[in-house]
Amino acid sequence: MFETIAAISTPRGEGGIGIIRISGDDSFDILNKIFKAKNPNKDLGFYKFNYGFVYEGDQIIDEAMVVRLKGPKTYTCEDVVEINCHGGYLITQKILELVLKKGARHAEKGEFTKRAFINGRIDLSQAEAVMDIIQGKTEKSISLSLDQLRGDLKEKIQHLKKALLDVTAHVNVVLDYPEEGIDDPLPAHLRSDLEDVYEEIDRLIASYSKGKKIKEGIKTAIIGKPNVGKSTLLNSLLKEERAIVTHVPGTTRDIIEEVINIKGIPLVLVDTAGIRETEDLVENIGVEKSKEIIEKSDLILLVLDASTKLEKNDYEIIELIKENNKKVIVLLNKIDLERKIEIEKLNELSKDILEISAKEDLGIEDMEEKIYNFILEKEVEDSSEKLIITNIRHKSALDKTKIAIDSIFETIDTGMPMDLISVDLKEALDSLSEITGEISSEDILDHVFSNFCVGK
Repeated sequence: MFETIAAISTPRGEGGIGIIRISGDDSFDILNKIFKAKNPNKDLGFYKFNYGFVYEGDQIIDEAMVVRLKGPKTYTCEDVVEINCHGGYLITQKILELVLKKGARHAEKGEFTKRAFINGRIDLSQAEAVMDIIQGKTEKSISLSLDQLRGDLKEKIQHLKKALLDVTAHVNVVLDYPEEGIDDPLPAHLRSDLEDVYEEIDRLIASYSKGKKIKEGIKTAIIGKPNVGKSTLLNSLLKEERAIVTHVPGTTRDIIEEVINIKGIPLVLVDTAGIRETEDLVENIGVEKSKEIIEKSDLILLVLDASTKLEKNDYEIIELIKENNKKVIVLLNKIDLERKIEIEKLNELSKDILEISAKEDLGIEDMEEKIYNFILEKEVEDSSEKLIITNIRHKSALDKTKIAIDSIFETIDTGMPMDLISVDLKEALDSLSEITGEISSEDILDHVFSNFCVGK
């Protein structure tokens, strides 16, 4: 039996409503000690809201709506109480302290969801999906997380394990009953099933790259010499004055990072200091940071002033991008002015050269379309009907499964003892079980649930 736990499940601060959640065998008893319904003769029942007051002794703490949820038909599969009170920081904290005084323990990060996992309501992949939904930056990332929460990944893993278990059963018969004279280590139909498992695992591994982009975003650096319009471009994309814009070169000295949504893909935009030689100590630090950002970025937006010819600083930046072998989209800014830039000198750097005016908001939509196609190459849309993984832990487990199956094929093809197949099959099955949490260490669980907020 677990201890009864409690926590505030709504964000701290002022709000219309605050929710204190209690889960465990003592939940109803604790509620009875602190809550009185407006109608004292009314049965609180289950799964319905009841209006009344929270008391500490004879003193009213707050008016509230409470609901009792009977396990196992709850989030944690335990008896659960939710107290809906006014959403001030002080009042929610006071009610929580009262609940703790009456016998509950303060919940740890993610402990409600951890109990849902331990009690068998969800598997580990579904628990991770809960956190991904909370942290989702775009509709597309939330959609992938909802698929996982629904159990799509769990169902896929079960299907793959079923095929591996069929192979395991055959291998065990061969090993345990040699008198049966079964010489074929793996019949054609079972080998075909194993090959199908291998191909599906390979596809899931390959999907991680797309899934990671959808979930975490594309780190995109806006690079260029001072006063070419980098900050103006950032402001245009954000639809707000986030960066300081002046005609004085070197205004942006620090790194500004913001997230925008391009067709469901989070784009982590980094506005960097203009790269140039400078005697200014502070500006020079910003320049060095900009060079580091180039190395860490997935995509470079190189902003050039179309109203001027390329000069030394431009060429140095171009060489820096080439050295880092980064994907780059060249943006010829200030097309509202007379064009003087030599575009033919940029063809070696990138085939994607766009004309824009960040100030006049010209060409911005075309640029967003180019960024989307450039990064994802329409792969995400083409894969919309298929399962996509977004979690590095899942990818790592699938990698181990793939290696184990590779080893099985090698054992069969080289005529090595079948005992080795049995070992590799167990490794493959255990690796798949790690994804759903059927096999998991306490360290893995602690790591997963430590990323949750308290109250979830």
